[in-house]
Amino acid sequence: MQLTVVVPELIWPEPEDRATLDALDCPALTTLLARSQLRRRPPQSLEATLGDAFDQPDGVGYAALRLLGEDEHSTTGEACWLCADPVHLRLHQEQLILADGRSLAVTVDEAREVIEELNRQFSDSGHFHYGAADRWYLRLPATTRLGTFEVLPLSAVSGRRVGRQLPETTELRWLRRLLNELQMVLHDHPVNQRREEQAQPTINSLWLWGGGSSPVAASLGFTGIWGDAPLLRGLARHFSIPWQPLPSHADDLLNRSTRGDRQLLLLDTLQAQVHYEDGPAYRQALLDLENRWFAPLRQALVSGRLRSLRLEAPTAYATLSWHSRPVDQWRFWRQSVALATTARKLAQDGA
Repeated sequence: MQLTVVVPELIWPEPEDRATLDALDCPALTTLLARSQLRRRPPQSLEATLGDAFDQPDGVGYAALRLLGEDEHSTTGEACWLCADPVHLRLHQEQLILADGRSLAVTVDEAREVIEELNRQFSDSGHFHYGAADRWYLRLPATTRLGTFEVLPLSAVSGRRVGRQLPETTELRWLRRLLNELQMVLHDHPVNQRREEQAQPTINSLWLWGGGSSPVAASLGFTGIWGDAPLLRGLARHFSIPWQPLPSHADDLLNRSTRGDRQLLLLDTLQAQVHYEDGPAYRQALLDLENRWFAPLRQALVSGRLRSLRLEAPTAYATLSWHSRPVDQWRFWRQSVALATTARKLAQDGA
């Protein structure tokens, strides 16, 4: 079996953070990395990395694909969709910091109440819809043309400083105006009034990204897709590739695969910890991945049960890809190095 594992934020982005990186013991991962061939590409989002895996260009209609992953009965058709995710923007040292809907703990009832009001106020601009409490959508009129729509996915800006929310193009002037009006409605909405009374951060804006329609389906080489992210599930459904939820352990995947399979697996449990700079939670999540995934996958590679293993890691340093075959893992002279050392070298090489 050939396996591609996508692990966003695999390497902690602060190489001098000794509290997080020092004495972080992951022998299977560090040995696997040391005995693999590393390819380094410019930094990109998780969404773009998944797009690469499916031979899709960056900027493909992520919204339509993610919506398809919310519900297998969803029909995106040829409509133009935007992800319109609820966020909180706060000013810190003259910079805007973005908190996403998951960190705001938006409830389904709040999402429903806000979206009903948005659809009343902006019925001429499209139709709002939610797939989950923190994942909202805007279906634009059929005649809409977004043109150049270079907006980073929410995953690339969560917990970070943001500048402009939308491109400063003439053709998107109407959408910037709509966003301003949306923010005014959100400011006075009863949901936010209740949130303020309860000392909760408000939903004071939407992050509009992933614009476009579903891409043309094509025949791809994957025989199976594993993971829980709606976008991944939507890609699998769109390209008619069998999809399974994330198993609890690598052995579950290995036991349900055959030698000729080519599988894709998404392990995205490190992403939120990195975005919100939670070092202890990152350490715990990485140790869990070590025990449940990296150690058994490396053993499967050594034994020949895996014909090849590729780790794809979009990180702050770069988009990193480690590729290994069984013979590579028998190169004992390639000694493993601590993750702290790897982080410092990656930062130095990218300087």
